[in-house]
Amino acid sequence: MTYNRKARNTPDQPVVYQIRVKGHLGAQWEGWFQGLSITQEENGDTLLTGLVIDQSSLHGLLKKVRDLGLSLVSVTPIENGHVDHSDARK
Repeated sequence: MTYNRKARNTPDQPVVYQIRVKGHLGAQWEGWFQGLSITQEENGDTLLTGLVIDQSSLHGLLKKVRDLGLSLVSVTPIENGHVDHSDARK
């Protein structure tokens, strides 16, 4: 698993993350993953991308990855993610 420390945000500031897992997940899992977008990659991985309101929410998402038995490949905060913070997911 890789973790990119480039994004310098405070722990409680919303951040756009990309969570990469092995295997394909269908769009029906978006609700389970707090509305993160699900993108199936050609290499067989799935990208979960979206605004994460705080570190507690990020850990909750990672727990769901674990609970489904998915192999976590990477967790990457996206720098300069221009999103409307009123759409933050809890």
